[in-house]
Amino acid sequence: MRITVDIDDEVLSELAALTGESKRSPAVAKAVSEYVRRAKMRELGRMIREGAFANAFDEDYDPSKFDS
Repeated sequence: MRITVDIDDEVLSELAALTGESKRSPAVAKAVSEYVRRAKMRELGRMIREGAFANAFDEDYDPSKFDS
């Protein structure tokens, strides 16, 4: 999908350096994909902490014993 966004040139240059991409479009695509991946991982972590998979392996699992 093609979109138009305004991103500061300095930010794009830094993004290209951080992603290792020499062109802007692949650098932005990589950054967006990484953002989505991390958001999914945070959601999975939240689900684990809340016990969403508690009964999958251990019927005695109690997520409250991990609260700090």
